[in-house]
Amino acid sequence: MRRMDAVRVALLREVLAGTQWLDATRRFAGALRGSVVSHGGGLLLVGTPAYEPWHLAAHLVDEAAWSGTPELSPTLVRHAARASDPAHLAVGLGRVEAARRGETLLVVAPDATGPELLERVRDARRAGATVLALAGSRTGGAGGPEGHEDLAAMAHELLGPADGAEAAVDLDTVQHLVSAAAGENSAAAPRGRRRFRDRLSRLADQLTAPPPPRW
Repeated sequence: MRRMDAVRVALLREVLAGTQWLDATRRFAGALRGSVVSHGGGLLLVGTPAYEPWHLAAHLVDEAAWSGTPELSPTLVRHAARASDPAHLAVGLGRVEAARRGETLLVVAPDATGPELLERVRDARRAGATVLALAGSRTGGAGGPEGHEDLAAMAHELLGPADGAEAAVDLDTVQHLVSAAAGENSAAAPRGRRRFRDRLSRLADQLTAPPPPRW
């Protein structure tokens, strides 16, 4: 078995011990799953200009298939999308601005989101979309215009890796936990609800495997 880095080993031990991360990631995943299943309007996934969450997109696609919840399979929205890109990589920021009631927008922001994205997220929320955010320690609109709204203020549900005692947990590990919990919580899983230790075993396999191929 490949050696996991120390942070992820520590995190799995903490999860097994039932710390706040288990509850926090399950709560956030429940909000994500509940939004996409009940609204049925699709899931949009977007990062910041400096960070593209293609890794989370790949894991959500896997979880959607594994759990029998196709609504979890996201549309990856990209800041630098080009018309010449494959169709699943050619969705630009205009898609966020066009989001409407019934759709869910998941923002992954390890750093500052920037004013352009925040304006579009605000438009999506005003149009009735559900906004969820996985955030790093610097998610505000610093450098934007006066009165620029902060991502945390716009999100219906926010999960930040710097919250609580496990502040050293990195955002990549949090994304693994959230995607795994979103599938684990599905009532529609075709093979029935697995015990949580089986889910942890699958999560350990994910964390020890190399990253999935870039979309």
